[in-house]
This record gives sequence, structure tokens and C-alpha cells, in this order.
Amino acid sequence: MIEIIRGSLEEQIIKILQKNYPITTFELASKLRISQKIVERILQKFQIKGITKLDILPDKIYIRLLRNDFRFVGLKQQVKPIKKKSINIKKEDYDDDDNIMYS
Repeated sequence: MIEIIRGSLEEQIIKILQKNYPITTFELASKLRISQKIVERILQKFQIKGITKLDILPDKIYIRLLRNDFRFVGLKQQVKPIKKKSINIKKEDYDDDDNIMYS
């Protein structure tokens, strides 16, 4: 079983490869919105580990997923903290009447 860290670029690539076949490195890079060279570098690492195989044609490089026994580990961390807006209600903003809002 191959362990992949959640939230990593490797996880995104593997999940796309599991859903889409056949796919080229160019299509994969455009889906991830990163450069094709970065994708090819990661796929070469996968090829060394025996996860993928690159079928190189004269004008395209197709990716074949060889293994399917992945385990995604680790917690997916939030990159940016969520900022909550504070609501400042002033006494002048609302009336003290006991009127019914909806009739």
C-alpha cells in the first residue's frame, strides 16, 4: 500500500488519474493549473516508484496509472485562517417597539 499525504499535489494528480483515462500531461497540467514541467517531474518520480507509466508519443505524453492501492494519510490542513466578521449592532439601528414584524 502506497501512502500519499492528503492535500498534496501528488494526491490531486492521483485522484485525477483515477477518474480520467486516457489523459495527457498537458491536460493534467491544465486541470491542476500548474506548469507541464512540474507535472512531468512528479510523474517521473511516480514512474520510478512503479505507480505510473508514461507512454511517450511524438507529440503527446499519455499517463497510465499502474497501481490503485493508495492510502491517503494525514490531516488536510487549512492554508489560510478563516476570518470572522464581527457584527456591531448599535441601539440606533433597531427600534424598541414590540411590533410584529410580519403580519
